[in-house]
Amino acid sequence: MLDEIKRGADEILVFSEFEEKIKSGKKLKIKAGFDPTAPDLHLGHTVLLNKLRQFQNFGHEVIFLIGDFTGMIGDPTGKNTTRPPLTEDQVKQNAKTYQNQVFKILDKEKTRVVFNSEWLKNLGADGMLKLSAQYTVARMLERDDFSKRFKSNQSISIHEFMYPLMQGYDSVALEADVELGGTDQKFNLLMGRELQKAYGQTPQSILTMPLLEGLDGVNKMSKSLNNYIGIEEPPEVMYAKLLSISDDLMLRYIDLLSLKNNDEINSWKKRLKGGENPKNIKDEFSKEIIERFHDHEGYLKAKKDFEQRSSGHAPDEVQEFKMNKQDNLAIPNILKNINFVSSTSEALRLMKSGGIRVDGEKIDKDYSINTDEFLIQVGKRKFGKIKLT
Repeated sequence: MLDEIKRGADEILVFSEFEEKIKSGKKLKIKAGFDPTAPDLHLGHTVLLNKLRQFQNFGHEVIFLIGDFTGMIGDPTGKNTTRPPLTEDQVKQNAKTYQNQVFKILDKEKTRVVFNSEWLKNLGADGMLKLSAQYTVARMLERDDFSKRFKSNQSISIHEFMYPLMQGYDSVALEADVELGGTDQKFNLLMGRELQKAYGQTPQSILTMPLLEGLDGVNKMSKSLNNYIGIEEPPEVMYAKLLSISDDLMLRYIDLLSLKNNDEINSWKKRLKGGENPKNIKDEFSKEIIERFHDHEGYLKAKKDFEQRSSGHAPDEVQEFKMNKQDNLAIPNILKNINFVSSTSEALRLMKSGGIRVDGEKIDKDYSINTDEFLIQVGKRKFGKIKLT
């Protein structure tokens, strides 16, 4: 069990304490907090959820903490400016969406969902004063993002100092045995240990998980960088994205995202070392991911769609785009309008290289539209049905 739990983890603090807890046979309280700051999750968000599911599989109590109270403060981690707080309505709506999505990974029957407003709202002024007395400003400024902002004369609001204190107090309120978080949360997680000691509790162990790189293999997975795989994206989109990742990145995704046991994952790795085509492993891994968030039929359809596109044939279902006959219907403009290219100059380059087809015919110069409906293709995998109205 310990080897399974350790897989993919960045750091475990303090390991000797953690190992003792795991080997004790005690049903542990495993906590992870999520501020509902965005309504839609991508695979990068699921790294922690996958680790929580592993703990569930081994019989431990998983506490899924929704930071509805702290979410209205805004986590300052990694920010060089004060974050605008969310409204209560925004937090409630995002929290509802979170719960709908996370149970595609976690076992709902074995998950305890809590909101930190349950205890933080009732803490009161005297409780807040007692809490803030447990930590000094000097120690708070040791935190990297606060330190950088302080040295560069950028403002730090007092309420931002309260965020790590409140996250730490969550561990006190829940009497957590283990807390999970991303590597960027280490300061906040350690705060939980310190506060538990101050309140006379056994300090929690900490397990940090790395931040998952996006499809580019460099930057953290992010919607703003368009290098993400959304868990509610269509199976065809998920499959194509997963098949597009590099072989090295695929192994990292497998370690962090697969719920298979170590023997099964090691089998994949041995097959790769033995010279098997990495595409086969990517396909099997994609099947696991797509079936988790969709179903088996979705996987089969996505695989067929990908193979049709890769062979240069149009898939059974093609996205439809409606355009006005009065619009500029030059092929480069059409492609830019439907976001198949980033610019008309890119479209012109693709036309010259034979990378664009209309109804199966290569277009290497301007093309006269003489029908109200046609199929446009960019490369092997992008197809769109254009309807003129």
